This record gives sequence, structure tokens and C-alpha cells, in this order.
Amino acid sequence: MVNFLKSFVLISTCLLLISSVNPTDWKKKVDVDLLNSYNHSDINEFIIQFTETANLSAAKYIHGKDNKAQFVYNTLLETAHSSQKTVIELLSVEQLKYKSYFIANAVWTKADIHILEQIASRPEVKKITANPWTQTVDFFENKSASLNREPQIEWGIKMINADSLWRLGFTGQGIVVGGQDTGYSWEVDPLITKYRGITSDGDTIHDYSWYDAISEISPLSGDSVVMPANNPCGLKSPFPCDDLNHGTHTMGTMVGRDSVNYIGIAPDAKWIGCRNMERGNGKPSTYLDCFQFLFAPTDLNGENPDLAMAPHVINNSWYCSTEEGCNINNWDVLDDAVKALKASGIFVVVSAGNNGPGCNTVTGPPAIFESAFSVGATKPNDTIANFSSRGLVSIDSSFRMKPNVSAPGQNVRSVIKNGSFANFNGTSMAGPHVAGMVAILLSARPELIGEVETLENIIEQSAVPKTTDQVCDSIMGSQIPNPVYGYGRVDVLRAYESIISATKNISQVLDCKIFPNPTNSTVHVEIPFSTDLLNYEIYDAKGQLMQTRMGMQQLPFEINMSNWARGVYYLRMWNQKSSQTHKIIKLD
Repeated sequence: MVNFLKSFVLISTCLLLISSVNPTDWKKKVDVDLLNSYNHSDINEFIIQFTETANLSAAKYIHGKDNKAQFVYNTLLETAHSSQKTVIELLSVEQLKYKSYFIANAVWTKADIHILEQIASRPEVKKITANPWTQTVDFFENKSASLNREPQIEWGIKMINADSLWRLGFTGQGIVVGGQDTGYSWEVDPLITKYRGITSDGDTIHDYSWYDAISEISPLSGDSVVMPANNPCGLKSPFPCDDLNHGTHTMGTMVGRDSVNYIGIAPDAKWIGCRNMERGNGKPSTYLDCFQFLFAPTDLNGENPDLAMAPHVINNSWYCSTEEGCNINNWDVLDDAVKALKASGIFVVVSAGNNGPGCNTVTGPPAIFESAFSVGATKPNDTIANFSSRGLVSIDSSFRMKPNVSAPGQNVRSVIKNGSFANFNGTSMAGPHVAGMVAILLSARPELIGEVETLENIIEQSAVPKTTDQVCDSIMGSQIPNPVYGYGRVDVLRAYESIISATKNISQVLDCKIFPNPTNSTVHVEIPFSTDLLNYEIYDAKGQLMQTRMGMQQLPFEINMSNWARGVYYLRMWNQKSSQTHKIIKLD
């Protein structure tokens, strides 16, 4: 009976696939490099991207990171489930290994060309791309690095005035910083007490604070792909581990501190991490693994996601190299992931790259994306580093302005594996300064948690303006922003002061009661004091506008939801002084 049912499902699936096949068109959806690879192999891995895109536009009207994240998560899951269902059924019947991604509506698998053809022939499939290994980290070690020494605040911390906020009592407390990199040496002194996996009782629980996306050795590493022992962390490490020093160094700049090493911008923030590279080499699927983990952290098996465990800001000191296969055909899947993270209220910091000093050298994802906050590198004398990549972004013909800002990135001292210290150069070192800056500002002004665009604007507008004689695409280096420094070199104190100034005249958020909630029909909204003319909008979990009213004078008011479908809805109310968003649950 079981075999009969399996055969029936297989035949039904195949008939469904055949009905939609156009023999002349399916190859147009497949990356040429992937098709050519079948000349050398019977089975290849690839990423399937689907046409349907989650509509996350309503997220910008939702306030509060938790509310934003839940809306985005529900929308992404529903979109992925509806569009991936048939392809996943096929892969399951064929007993092929696969991984479904909701953060970018994609599926990873390995299959022969016949299965590839069937999948590409599906109308809901947008395109299929290769999943190549690429060299993704690029940094330089300063051999004159100093080791342990008397307590001293690092120059980059002082340059961006982070220590000024320390003196005001803001050190990142209550904030979680995330990162994806070569991994992290969690047991080194400046990091161990900052790791979220250490409980208040001193126990260690790595679930939800660590994930290792590396399950194979990269051929770019130069040793046997069948010898995991060649990697010091092995594969799928159940605890944080760094196989190249790079990740540990970046995390040290974000949160590191011990009794004699003041290296971290936000020393009282907690950190979580994901390994997305095998000794500096990654692939689109490993980046997606980590993006998805950081959006909705899971246990060590990649299961039981918990949005409440997500970080507030994530650092990405890596880029997907165009020279080795990450190109315009496959990088949009990473763009979708970054957009989803930002929409959910997570601040995404990325390094601009080390391909300067020429113009148009910001060329690698995710630095090129509009939704990513890209960071160039400056020197101790507060000028741009020669290696720091410049804009405009020409590789995708967008010619958008990048980097967004610049931060200290040359001769940056931080911790590496085994508790040693080293000075590294690179925009990889600049990005963590900004990630740590975000953590400090959020600890100082928690009302900005989840308000990514607002905080981006604050950091840009408060940056110390920096100019240059360099001209890129007719954009003068004397203007602000410019393609060399962006809006300038970041300054934590200036950003904090601009927040204080902007919020002095903002009144308290509307005080209201919503009942009954959950509701079966009508919800009553009560505002217990007079207010200016009130406006409201209600969106469903997909972001569809259900109802809107502007300029209301009669309060309280009621909303009739009796004919609406069961589910979660978001009520946004605002006037000239303030706004807020509430979640309403509609029952049957």
C-alpha cells in the first residue's frame, strides 16, 4: 500500500510538471555556469528562486521590533509555503536532500539535470542558480601589533567618541549583537562573559546563540575536501569556533573587554554568532543559513525558531566575490534576505570592501545593496584608508551612493584565537565599529529598537563630514555625501546628542485601551483623554490595508471585524505628536 501511494504521488507530480513544461524555455531560467557544470558532473547543487515575493511594505508602519518581526516572519513563511510546495513535493518523492529558505523564498538542493529541467519548467520558479564557493574575507594583518598591555582605550573607540557615552552610563546593556563570519572563539577573556550562551548561573547553552552553517570543506581552501580534520573547527561545530581569526577580531571590536583590554565599542552588550565561511570561503547557501538563523535563531539542529532571541544589530564583515561566481544572476537572493532582516527591525551593517582607491570599487554583495548599511574604513589620522572601496555602485547599474558612512578600519587592535591580540586593516574592521555604535545608541534610547531607518538617518546625519579631492562619476568629493566617505566618519556622541535634541518636544505615546482582544467581532478602542485629530489604519498579516480613517474627532471608537478572516491584524494610530501600533487577534 505504501509503495502504491508513493508511486501515485510520483506519477501525479510528474504529470503536473509535464503539463507546464515548455521544452524551449526552461533553460532560460537556469544559470549558464550551472548548465555547463553538468558536463563535468552528473549531480550538482543549486538554489531555486521563486517568482512570488513577500510583500513586507506594511512593516514600516508597525512600531516595535517584536511586532515588526512577527509580521515579517508570518508573511515570509506564508509566501514560501505557497510557492515552494510543489517543488518540495517533487524533491521529497525523489528522496533528494533539500533546504527550504523563507527569508529569501528559495530552496537549496542537489540533483541531476533531469530533475533540474522539471523544476525549471515550473511556472512558479523564477530562476535557478549555481551555489559556488567564493573567497569572502579580505583583510591585512599589521605585523607590528602590540600584545597585552596596560589598560588603554583603543584609538578607534576614542575617535568615534564611544567612551563619551560610557561616561554617561551607556555601554550596550540590554542589547544583543549578532555576527556571521569565520566563527568566534567564545572562550577568550574579552568575549566569554559577553556571550549570550553563558547563563546567569554560569551554565553554557549554545542553542539560539550559535549556529554553524559549514558542513563541508571548501575546495578553495587548498586541501582535501574529504578531510574535515584539516579545519580546526571541523564541521557543524556544536559550540562557537573560529577557523581563521577574522570573526573573533570583529566581535572583539563590537563587545570585547577584559581587565586590561578595552577593545569593544559596546562592552556590556551580549553577542551571538554564526559561522558562514570555511577558512574565509563561503557560498550563497551558507550566507542564507546565517541570515535566516540571525532573523529567527534556532537550536543547534536548526529547528524550533524563536524570534525573541534575534539580535538587534548584525555585523557582516564579508562580501560575496564576483570574481569567483557570485554575480548579478544569483546575488538578488541575498538582497531579499537583507531586506527581510531590515524590515523585521534588525540593523544590518556590512563592510564596503577593500578594493580601493579607485572609484566604482564597491562591487560585492551585501555592500552594494540599498537595504544594507555599508561602511568604509578610515586611518588613525582621520582620513580615508587607501584600500577602502569607493562608490558609486556601478556593477548593478544602480549608481547608488556607497558607502553610507566610514569608521576606523586601519591598525585596529582586537582579540584573536587563543586569547592573543593583533592589529588588522580592512573595512572588515570598520563595520564592527558601527555595529557597536548601534548597540550603544539602542541601550541609551531603547525606543529606537526596531526603528532601523530612523537610526540609519541619525547615524548618517550626525557623522563628521569628510571631504576629498577624488571625483567619482562626476560626483565631487567635496559634497556630502560623497563616494569616498559617504556621509562622513561616524561619531557616537554627536548621534546621541542629535537624538536628544530631536525628542525633546515629542509628547508621550497615545495611552489607549483595546478590548476585547482577542475578539470575535467588534473591538473597542478607548483613549482616556482628549487628543488632536486621530488617524488609523489596519493591516492584515500579509500587509494588506483593511481599513483606514483620517481626522477622527469622536473618541472612543469601534472597529467591526466580524466579517474578517481569523488571524492577526495590526492597528496603527497616529496624530501630529505621536503614533503607535497594536496587534489585534481575530478569532472565528
